[in-house]
Amino acid sequence: MAGRRKTYTFAEAFSIITSDSGAALVPLESSSDDSDLLLPELDTDNSDSEYRIPSPERYVISEKDKRPVPLRFMPARVPGPTFDTTASWSPLSLFQLFFSASIVRTLIDNTNANAARRLQAGMKFVWKVLTVSDFYIFMAIIIFSGLVKVHHRADYWRRQWPYNFHFPSENMTRDRFEAILWSLHLSNPTEDEDNERKKNTAEYDRLFKIKPLYTEIVTACQAHFQPYQNISIDERMVATKARNSMKQYMKDKPTKWGYKLFVLADALTAYTWNFFVYKGKSEFNPGQGLSYSSVMDLLPFPLLGGGYTFFTDNFYTSPALFQDLSKKNFGCCGTIRKNRIGFPHTHQNDFPKKPERGDVRWIRKDKLLFVKWMDTREVTMCSTVHEAFSGQTVRRNVKEDGVWRKKSIPVPGAVADYNQSMGGVDLSDALIGYYSVHHKTMKWYKTFFYHFMDIAVVNSFLLQKELYKIRNDPTMRKPHSQKTFREQLAAEMLVFAEGSVPPPPPPPTCMPMYYGADGTQSRRYCRMCQDAGILRVKTPVLGYYPTVSCWYSL
Repeated sequence: MAGRRKTYTFAEAFSIITSDSGAALVPLESSSDDSDLLLPELDTDNSDSEYRIPSPERYVISEKDKRPVPLRFMPARVPGPTFDTTASWSPLSLFQLFFSASIVRTLIDNTNANAARRLQAGMKFVWKVLTVSDFYIFMAIIIFSGLVKVHHRADYWRRQWPYNFHFPSENMTRDRFEAILWSLHLSNPTEDEDNERKKNTAEYDRLFKIKPLYTEIVTACQAHFQPYQNISIDERMVATKARNSMKQYMKDKPTKWGYKLFVLADALTAYTWNFFVYKGKSEFNPGQGLSYSSVMDLLPFPLLGGGYTFFTDNFYTSPALFQDLSKKNFGCCGTIRKNRIGFPHTHQNDFPKKPERGDVRWIRKDKLLFVKWMDTREVTMCSTVHEAFSGQTVRRNVKEDGVWRKKSIPVPGAVADYNQSMGGVDLSDALIGYYSVHHKTMKWYKTFFYHFMDIAVVNSFLLQKELYKIRNDPTMRKPHSQKTFREQLAAEMLVFAEGSVPPPPPPPTCMPMYYGADGTQSRRYCRMCQDAGILRVKTPVLGYYPTVSCWYSL
């Protein structure tokens, strides 16, 4: 075979080039005819020549795939809550893991500074210095507003039917709440002005107004929980009507317009473990693309450890990303677009024009498995941790002889695990959406304040559920629903607010002293009245100041 040489016409050469079959390269033979070309010849033997190109043919379900070596799961910490799980944790104490005393003090100081700046600018409103007690009552009312929805915020303080809510009005006046909300500021106003002067320069920080709370929440999410082996990555939209260049449009999301967040969530619990706010394409490496860079930014490998499997949709999935993560001992699985670079485009042994439900076709390229599965429509997956088919089935309605019946059809393991583990971010979004504290506002940083509160509350609720599982104590009360958790959290905030108020100093003693029937006994004239020549007493009840002697004896 090695010594054979053969010439081809241009038509024959073009036919071989455009075919999907493999070939063995053969040295060129000299020829006087310029129309003849020497091309690779089909290899008819089974030799493993170094020039041999493996056939990219798709395989059917009956052909056995090689099972990948299972990943060795080596997390940086024990998966689950990372704090003392034997201690008693109330909803408020869990919430304070995310809204710590230091960040609350920072928000209070920045809000007071912003209010002072507004007053100095001539804005007319009544302001009293914001305290820790006031801020916790303010947050409790915000959480209450997520449980009880009204069209206008002022309705929470209305006394007419059908409103007449006692919770807000009994704890804070409407004017006080509006003043706090109006002056709420997450960053230092002076530093914020300095940052604004850097606009249109490389030093300008577009997220400076939310940076203190933003950094605190992300750090707390990572510090107090270690994800289990399966994690998922997806986008999250935070609705807004503010005019801001960071606002994005996503037609496939329930929230079409808003700020985009890239989120990493635990697939088992839906705990939001890491996220970042999308500021625009300019912040990413143009060579790798947004989908590649966003995944790498969400995976702090030293904090996570190794052996994780992450699930994602076709926006992020690419052969290049999966290969690079595989080198870092990370498994990957996700739907993939057929126009991705590196996706095999062979049509050999592909689906027929009318494939049956449950048909499977697959190709393996080293660690990358590309698998097609026919459900109601074609599903295309890429994975580094699955074999093509491991015998799993799924129940589907299938029409046979004009009658719809439930039938078990084959399903690739990649599809089954994807459906089970991909919904981490979606479930987290749903938990936030049920009782979201979000309110319409034209200040973009206040939109993020509401969303960060939602993340803190939902993560606190999920931590409470994890504590119940870890303790496995039959006498322990089952965790509340999220609704009850939020109700209890708001109530505990009020109790905490009362305890955080320092006791007022004792007022100066000023009390009436009643004398007996003899009204003249121990009566005294007022010194000033004495000096003025007025010597009369009308009543035996006198104002008494023990520390001030202003009386004359009769």
